[in-house]
Amino acid sequence: MIMTSLALSFMGTYSEGGGKKSIKKYSPAALRKQALSVPISQQVVDTSYRQVIHISTMLTVPNTRYFSTFSKLIVLGMLLCASQICGCTSYLQRDTLPILDCEDCAETVKVVTVPLPVIASSPNEGITTGALAAFLIHDKKDEINTLLAPQINQNTNFGITTSLYGAFYPAPNRNLEFNLSHSTKINYDYEARFKDMTLLKKKLDLNLFAFAFADGSARFYGFNAKSPQQEETNYTDQEIGYNLAAGFPIGEHFQVVIGDRLRDVEIRRGAVKKLPYTGDEFTVAQVPGLKGFTAHTLRLSLIYSTLDNRDTPTRGGYAKLSVEPSFKELGGVSEYRHYEAEFKGYIPLDNARYISIFRLMYNQTLGGNVPFLEQSILGGESSLRGYGRNRFIDNSFFLCNLEERIRLFRWEIFNVTADWEIAPFVDLGAVMESLDKANLDNFEFNPGIGFRAIVRPNIVGRVDMGIGRSGPAIFVGLGYPF
Repeated sequence: MIMTSLALSFMGTYSEGGGKKSIKKYSPAALRKQALSVPISQQVVDTSYRQVIHISTMLTVPNTRYFSTFSKLIVLGMLLCASQICGCTSYLQRDTLPILDCEDCAETVKVVTVPLPVIASSPNEGITTGALAAFLIHDKKDEINTLLAPQINQNTNFGITTSLYGAFYPAPNRNLEFNLSHSTKINYDYEARFKDMTLLKKKLDLNLFAFAFADGSARFYGFNAKSPQQEETNYTDQEIGYNLAAGFPIGEHFQVVIGDRLRDVEIRRGAVKKLPYTGDEFTVAQVPGLKGFTAHTLRLSLIYSTLDNRDTPTRGGYAKLSVEPSFKELGGVSEYRHYEAEFKGYIPLDNARYISIFRLMYNQTLGGNVPFLEQSILGGESSLRGYGRNRFIDNSFFLCNLEERIRLFRWEIFNVTADWEIAPFVDLGAVMESLDKANLDNFEFNPGIGFRAIVRPNIVGRVDMGIGRSGPAIFVGLGYPF
C-alpha cells in the first residue's frame, strides 16, 4: 500500500502553483493507522504501533551506509515510475464483481489495475523483495468505492509473506478495512477496522479495531533515556485484542471520546538471529511483562479541534487531554494510569504553499508493575524520527516536533491532483521518571527532512529521514507523522 500511494503521484501531468483542475476525493487513504490497539502513551507518538514489513518498512542505516541507502531510494522511485507504464484501466460488468457493495456504481464498473514492485532494506531485517497489484474499483462519480491489494514478498528472517489488503466505502463517512497477512516464519497479521460517522444523525463517531498478529522484529534496549545501543535485543511480540472508541460532539469544536481497549500479549523468541533474545538478557523482575501480560483499560478523552481536515490538515489547532486507567477487576495484569496532553498547531502561508506545524506532548504513566509495552515510549516514525520504534521507555516522556511543509509542485494522475512536498523538521524529546526530574542532557535532538506525495483530502505517502546519535533512520509509510 505504501508503494501504491507513492506511485500514484510519480506519473502524470505537471501543473504550476494551485493546479489547473479541482482536487477529487480519493477515498482509500486511511491505511495508515492511528494505532487504536495501543495505549494513549503510544497512540499518537507511534501511529504505526506495529509495522508489517511488507506494508511499511523502517530503514535504519549507520553513517557509513547513508549515501548508498539513499541511492537505493532513488532507484526505487525510478522503478515505481516504470511500473506505472504497466498499469491499465478496464471496464467489467457489475455482476461479475460479487465482492462489490456499491449503490452508486454503474452496470459497467471501471477498474484501475496498478502492479508495483516491493523493495525494502534494513540492516537488522535484511532485504525484502516482492510484488503487489492494486485494484481500484470506481463508482459513477469516478471515486474509489473498493480497493483490493494482494501481495507476495520474500525476506531472509521471515521467509515468504503473502497478504491481502482491502478497503470498502459503501457510504460517505462509513468504511471497512481489513488486512490478512501470513509469513512462513513467525510473522502474521489479521486485522479489521470499521469506522462509522453516520450514527445518531451523524453525532456519533464510532471506531472499532480488532487484531491478531505476531511481529518477530520487535526490539528492547532497557529503560530510561540512557539505555545504550549496545544492549539492543530482539523478541517476537504476539498479540490479540480490540479497541473500541465512541466520540460525541460538544458544541462546535469539542468532542468527548469514550474508549475500551483489550490486548493479550505473549513474548517469544524473535526472528532476527544476529541479536540476542530479550528473555535471555533480562529477567521478569527487571522487565515487567516480559513473560506476557493482559491489559484491559478504559479511556476518556476531551478533544478540541479547529482543523480543516482530519487526515491532511492545512490550518487550525488541536488539543487533547486523555486519561486511561487499568483495573485488575477488568482482567488487567496490574493497576496503573496513563495521562496525556497533546497540542498541535497548523499555520499556513501563501495559500497553504508553506505550512508551519508544531506539536507538544507530555505523557505520564503511574502505577506499580506496569508492563514494559504499556509504559511511556518514544522512538519511531511519529515521534523521534532519528530512532527506531520503542527505542526509549520510562514512566513519562516529553516531546516537541517542529516541521515546515513546503509544496514544491502539483502533478495530475488518474484525474486526481497530487501535491509534492518537502518537509524539513526537528524532533526534540526524552523519557524520564517524571517531568520535574527531566534532565536536559537526556533530550534527543533529531533534525531531518521528509518527502511527501499527497492526494487530498486523505492520501499521504511519505519518506522521512531523521538523524539521531547512532546515525540516520529512514522511514517509508502512509499518513502524516502528526
